[in-house]
Amino acid sequence: MNAPFPTLSTPDRGVPATSPAWNRQQHSHMPSHRYRDVYARVDVPLTDRTWPSRRIEAAPLWVPVDLRDGNQALPEPMDPARKRRFFELLVAMGYKEIEVGYPSASQTDYDFVRLLAESDLAPDDVTIVVFTPARADLIERTVASIRGIRNRVVVHMYAATAPMWRETVLRLDRDRLRELIFSGGREILRRAGDLDHVRFEFSPEVFMLTEPDYALDVCDGITALWDAAPERPVIINLPATVEVATPNVYADQIEYMHRHLARRDAVILSVHPHNDRGTGIACAELALLAGAQRVEGCVFGNGERTGNVDLATLALNLHAQGVDPMVDFSDIDTIRQVVEDCTRMPVHERHPYVGALVHTAFSGTHQDAIRKGFAEHRGRAATTGVAESELEWRVPYLPIDPADIGRTYEAVIRVNSQSGKSGIAYVLETEHGVTMPREDEIAFAAHVQTHADASGRELATEELGRLYRDWVAAGRP
Repeated sequence: MNAPFPTLSTPDRGVPATSPAWNRQQHSHMPSHRYRDVYARVDVPLTDRTWPSRRIEAAPLWVPVDLRDGNQALPEPMDPARKRRFFELLVAMGYKEIEVGYPSASQTDYDFVRLLAESDLAPDDVTIVVFTPARADLIERTVASIRGIRNRVVVHMYAATAPMWRETVLRLDRDRLRELIFSGGREILRRAGDLDHVRFEFSPEVFMLTEPDYALDVCDGITALWDAAPERPVIINLPATVEVATPNVYADQIEYMHRHLARRDAVILSVHPHNDRGTGIACAELALLAGAQRVEGCVFGNGERTGNVDLATLALNLHAQGVDPMVDFSDIDTIRQVVEDCTRMPVHERHPYVGALVHTAFSGTHQDAIRKGFAEHRGRAATTGVAESELEWRVPYLPIDPADIGRTYEAVIRVNSQSGKSGIAYVLETEHGVTMPREDEIAFAAHVQTHADASGRELATEELGRLYRDWVAAGRP
């Protein structure tokens, strides 16, 4: 008989001498020695951090990059019709600054920017962002794409600045790369500096592995070159292009730049976290505490590798803390359907807030708490005279009211072999209008448990109602 895991084994590889007696974990087969931690790769100079004592009290400027960064990450990039539908969704949700494409990278992106220039698809208060490397020929095509756009426009220039990228990819030293960046900056000024409705953005790509002194020097140089001023601010965007450290390190790096950037009152400090370590949300939230004012990401976290930071989760995390996210997720299922159709990628059932199962309880103890929480909520509304939709929300296990994002309560409690009497009673009450005395709740729950164990599957509400009717007809055996 074959072993179930032929590549895995558990020989005695030794418990580390530093482990406490209660921890018997042994060394793994993984070659972890091949990797260096972030502190061995880049200086993290901040030691008197202030971000841990701050709170997020207002939403940042959100900038969805689904039409550029997210689009590049799709197996099947969006065609013009899907790209237009996605843009219209972002506008309807209330986003006021949208990165729409990489005009020099593909004809589809170029043509979409031209569509915005030649139509009224973009409302007057929406700023259009276009993306370009620091190369003269690509800057020329990028600026050509925005000619005639009446909206405010941001030309977003980037160059990778971290040592490994400089040495391995670009093969430039610090001084030569600095000149390449400034040459691109001068080209943007030459071609778009006289356009009053155009502002500029710079990203030192791979910022999180760039030496702090070099990142600061390049960013200060570009804001000086572009003559950043409060009335025409420059966006400095600091990407965690590949997550390499715990989120506190990124926060330290952001706070260092926030406190040391020249012309700080003329700089919009932006972040663009990726999710390689699965902590993109934490990186963005800590970056806001550290001084960031603007966040680039994708609506549901699409992007290369593990994706960009998830703007829906960030926004609804604020909502759950009583802070207006300043963008509308009140019909989240429609938003999900449009995003899935445009990207041709499904949203996971456990995806925060938007997943099909994120408000669902199968566990009996959870169901009991939710049922009692709903009852308390209804009772408090009746006592105070405040509408249920306006009353302070404090139902156990549900961080937000599903109705806030357009969900019903139908799927909050579902029944399988893990469910208890409260959950079963809740479904019968809400879906079938049946209220049982406690002794019947206990007896019928045992009947349902036997049936669910035998079937090994979830019981639909119709099946549960039929089971109850048959149970009653049989004399409640």
